[in-house]
Amino acid sequence: MAGPKGFKGIKDATAIVGIGQTRFAKRLDEDEKTLACRAVLAALDDAGIAPGEVDALSSFTMEETDEVELAKAVGFGDLTFFSKVGYGGGGSCATVAHLAGAIASGQATVGVAWRSRKRGSGPRPWTNTTVQLPTPAQWTRPYGLLRPADEIAMLTRRYMHEYGATRDHLFNVALACRNRANQNPAAVMYDRPLTREMYMNARWISEPLCLFDNCLETDGALACVIVSSERARDCRRTPVYVHSAAQGLPAQHHGMVNYWNDDPLTGPAWTAARHLWKHADLTPEDVDVAQIYDAFTALVPLSLEGYGFCGRGEGGAFTEQGALETGGRLPINTGGGGLSEAYVHGFNLITEGVKQLRGTSTAQVPGAASCLVTAGEGVPTSALLLTNRS
Repeated sequence: MAGPKGFKGIKDATAIVGIGQTRFAKRLDEDEKTLACRAVLAALDDAGIAPGEVDALSSFTMEETDEVELAKAVGFGDLTFFSKVGYGGGGSCATVAHLAGAIASGQATVGVAWRSRKRGSGPRPWTNTTVQLPTPAQWTRPYGLLRPADEIAMLTRRYMHEYGATRDHLFNVALACRNRANQNPAAVMYDRPLTREMYMNARWISEPLCLFDNCLETDGALACVIVSSERARDCRRTPVYVHSAAQGLPAQHHGMVNYWNDDPLTGPAWTAARHLWKHADLTPEDVDVAQIYDAFTALVPLSLEGYGFCGRGEGGAFTEQGALETGGRLPINTGGGGLSEAYVHGFNLITEGVKQLRGTSTAQVPGAASCLVTAGEGVPTSALLLTNRS
């Protein structure tokens, strides 16, 4: 990529300086465009930056509010960079990475990434029968793998069979997320504790995944503001630096089920992780807290392995003895995650990572200076390594 003289990449060159979100609920009355505008304006106010200074945007290909409409409604200036990232939840971290690259290379100065979604009160993507059979789906949907839950359930069963992971390990993930949501007044599950008995007796969604192994269905919107590290020092909030970023699409990938690979359990996280750590000064051992994409509980142990926190097949055992709780080996999803705070394609994991490094989380990890944020495992994915020290 052509850039300014002396361009050295994105490491610590940019920072997230503003975050914003709407209320989360099963049903909100406002449309997605209105929710997007509210989240973006809140993020800009958090940063102390006027809408007219924004010149870069990034969001998801599944985002219904396009750049033109958002720019007019909020009052942006001339835009010199805009992008959209595919693959649903796999694109969350990449929206920030795209803006970091644009700003570090001189293509823009103030970037906004956002996601607005009415998944709680809106339709499910897989219910649209006119798009049910793209070429890859012809090998899965006729055999009953109709929803993401069905596809991940098949991977989960294989993981259990090959490595001895159990439902207790999945419960550990669900419980850690719920416990953190019980500390977060903004979480959908704030006042709803989870017990092992509730988990084990819950109805199946797609065996071996029960109700509590599946993310919430949520209406809501979130946004964040990215600027250069130099400018970040003059903004209202403690800067949270983008230390490293990566996307990952492994060879011969087949979304969710991934069965063209020699090892279907070596998913996109492994590809993204190699690039992420290659360009970082930190290692997994240096990460203080993680926000790991949790559309399904089983994605967490798979991601723990992919990003190098444990070896192949050790992700289930890693969750034992409170390892994912506050004070454990690796506290995760400290706002409640997609399982218990809100499911907005993982964008709340980014904003929670920022809160941790600002020291303002409702489940604050003492002294947290680095945070890994991941996007959806099972689909082409992305990840961010954030720090509060440049």
